[in-house]
Amino acid sequence: MGEKEVDQQLVDRAQRGDKHAFELLVAKYQRRLARLISRFVRDSVEVEDVTQEAFIKAYRALPTFRGESAFYTWLYRIGINTAKNHLQALRRRAPTTTLFDAEESEGFEDAGLLHEVSTPENELMSKQVVDVVNSSLKELPYDLRTALTLREIEELSYEEIAAAMNCPVGTVRSRIFRAREAIATNLRPLLGTSKDKRW
Repeated sequence: MGEKEVDQQLVDRAQRGDKHAFELLVAKYQRRLARLISRFVRDSVEVEDVTQEAFIKAYRALPTFRGESAFYTWLYRIGINTAKNHLQALRRRAPTTTLFDAEESEGFEDAGLLHEVSTPENELMSKQVVDVVNSSLKELPYDLRTALTLREIEELSYEEIAAAMNCPVGTVRSRIFRAREAIATNLRPLLGTSKDKRW
């Protein structure tokens, strides 16, 4: 039985009033959802609050869940919207605290640049690349940053991102392309690459 089927069984039980079934879903996805929200909300206490609020919203909306998408895709959409609403309430632009570690960096093409042989020059270059990527992410419009984060960090498929962001797959592809191009534009001077190469 696949993950989607297991989740659907838990959802079915929770929809019939089994609170323990929903607690199992919370336990399963709490860290992943908090990690996603932390890409948009800077303060760790706020991340916990927004994550908890997202689960409360999911619990209240559970009767409307039809299983047309995977539970976590539906939950991620709620999490993203809750984070966005939280930031709008604070009247500030959505910041990120995205610090890519070696595992996360592998989602980027030519990520080997981030962890080559450890020399002072390479360590400085790695730090500069990470700084440029992080600052570029912070400057991206919310929709572009969300799409890229879901693809590169959360490793969702284009279809799952489309469901989470409630938009067509073509729009997701366009947003991810534009986000990557914006980051590449900022990396070119540092890496000495030409316009015909992304990195």
